Amino acid sequence: MKPMTTSPKGLFIKTYGCQMNVYDSERMADVLKPLGFVEVDSPEKAQLIVLNTCHIREKATEKVFSELGQIRRLKDEGDGDITIAVAGCVAQAEGEEIIRRQPAVDIVVGPQSYHKLPEMLAKTSRSIKDRLETDFAVADKFGAFSKIRDVKGPSAFLSVQEGCDKFCTFCVVPYTRGAEYSRSAADILTEAEGLVGQGVCEIVLVGQNVNAWHGVSGSVGEGGRRDQTEWDLGRLIRRLGQIDGLKRLRYTTSHPRDMNDSLITAHREVDSLAPFLHLPVQSGSDAILKAMNRGHSVTDYLHIIDRVRRARPDMSFASDFIVGFPGETDADFEGTLSLVREVGYSQSYAFKYSPRPGTPASDMDEEVEEAVKEERLSRLLTEISRQSRAFNLTMVGSTLQVLFTRRGKSEGQALGYSPHMQPVHVDGAEALIGRLCEVRVIAATGTSLSGRLLEETSSGRADFIEART
Repeated sequence: MKPMTTSPKGLFIKTYGCQMNVYDSERMADVLKPLGFVEVDSPEKAQLIVLNTCHIREKATEKVFSELGQIRRLKDEGDGDITIAVAGCVAQAEGEEIIRRQPAVDIVVGPQSYHKLPEMLAKTSRSIKDRLETDFAVADKFGAFSKIRDVKGPSAFLSVQEGCDKFCTFCVVPYTRGAEYSRSAADILTEAEGLVGQGVCEIVLVGQNVNAWHGVSGSVGEGGRRDQTEWDLGRLIRRLGQIDGLKRLRYTTSHPRDMNDSLITAHREVDSLAPFLHLPVQSGSDAILKAMNRGHSVTDYLHIIDRVRRARPDMSFASDFIVGFPGETDADFEGTLSLVREVGYSQSYAFKYSPRPGTPASDMDEEVEEAVKEERLSRLLTEISRQSRAFNLTMVGSTLQVLFTRRGKSEGQALGYSPHMQPVHVDGAEALIGRLCEVRVIAATGTSLSGRLLEETSSGRADFIEART
């Protein structure tokens, strides 16, 4: 690899997986900017190509190697002035194996070490030691970032917590992201205020178990001493809700064990906190939840849903489900369907179980046949789709605040999101991208809404601009 200069160079980052990876990709672009890298929209235009990978789903590693094969051809066909980096959770789990199987890869960097990318790029050595960085120094990573970010658009992710101490038997996150780590409240507030100062009006707090956040205050008092008082997520949200210009707050993804009274009460007290909660349950069977090491029962989960609904009656919920976990019986699966029907989700995600190497569940007996998994997944997705459509139809005739984020498919159309995270299409609203606007919902499908924009005219009367589905 050649030492980097400050002359403009193309940077292409392909992001897989969760919101945490989206945030990480944005921060990689930030740390590389002083080296002269500017983001481009295709690998063909780039001198540095980064694959920011996810290790959660089946065959994640093979998908990365397939992508690397295509990128290697770009490198071979060009003048050699292309650097290839693999980042994220596959990099953490498969570091040396990536370098062994694909020698064209110049850098492998784990999710807690990508702040070291400038240093790694500057090295000319081809030794594995200099090409591979997978430490778990989370505090060092966040400490290396500027609290002021260069963002695009009206909505931004803000990472407050990383890692996981729950050790669900099916999950690789504790092994790829490390132990739970919470940033200080002071650092988070500084970053949030900087985002709002750049025009961001929606902030999404992200973490592997975001509601496990318990950071110290970190504010500087008399004598320069930092306040070590510990906050929880409910208190942080109340403070973020006081920032002028911050119109909407969300957080994802949560664990049922960390839904405490303070956080539930925040849903009642903080107007800007969206009435939407993604709270994965994974199964509606106590036996399977125990085998998964989830640490809660079905009754516990339903009690949390009830408490949140009493705090915020218009609350909508999303969840994650795994079907075909080892030992799952027909009765266990029927329990999952029963839970879904009882809660009534606005949207949810369901997947067939696939073993992740190194996790306890990968060694469990009583594997469920693939055909059974397929049949159960189909039934669950049918129920989830039915619920999504029913929830969306309840919105017709109502007025919602929609944050327009990008162009729609039709000429002049804009796409935005409701407080319940429903996509909303509005014609004649392209000029309003980046704004939060009142929209009257006129139609709904199972996946989206369409509406008319409520706009105040100079005469003071309300006009509606019609939209089509």
